[in-house]
Parts: sequence; C-alpha cells; structure tokens
Amino acid sequence: MVKRFTALKPALLGATLILSGITAPAAFAGPEDEPTGGEMMVDALVARPIGIATTVVGVAAFIVTLPFSALGGNIDKAADKLVLDPGREAFVRCLGCRQSGAPDRFRGQEDDIQ
Repeated sequence: MVKRFTALKPALLGATLILSGITAPAAFAGPEDEPTGGEMMVDALVARPIGIATTVVGVAAFIVTLPFSALGGNIDKAADKLVLDPGREAFVRCLGCRQSGAPDRFRGQEDDIQ
C-alpha cells in the first residue's frame, strides 16, 4: 500500500503544478473592467518603478548601441524596442491596467502618442 502511494505522489504533484498554472483567459475581461484598488497599489509600488528602471536601462543600452544601429540602419527600431516600448508601459498605461496603453475612454489621447 505504501509503495503505491509513493508512486502516486509525483503524478499528483505534477497535476497540481500544471492545473495551478491555468487561469481564466484575458479575453473574458471586457474593456469596461476597472482595475481594483489592490491592482492599482501593486502597479504603483512595484510595476511602475520597474518600468521606469527598465526605461532608464533601455536608454543606456540605446546610447551604447547607437553606432551599431546607425551602421545597420535600424535606429528607429532600436529606439522603439529599447526606449519607447518600456516608456509606454511605465508612463502611458493606466494605473492598474494589464494591457499597454490607455483604456478605451482615453483612446483619443493615446493615439496622439506615437
């Protein structure tokens, strides 16, 4: 009896790990869903500082790699990926939102930012 349970433990552990990673898809969340206060606090205290630090590191990497980007003719792509994308995540995304950019009610102002 003990040997059967010992052989069953890894299977149960694996099933638990696999099933615990399954979450509801984001497609079920509508654009009218507002972030909760907790999500806003975590975003303000954790995600935004990380986003700002990522932007600063991206600016430094962009400056260091600028000669190579110029030789390759892809300065605009390097600027987009290293500076603008992290900057949008840090400064344009609404507080507590999971998706980049502003929610639909701010869509007109976001389209002005390119």
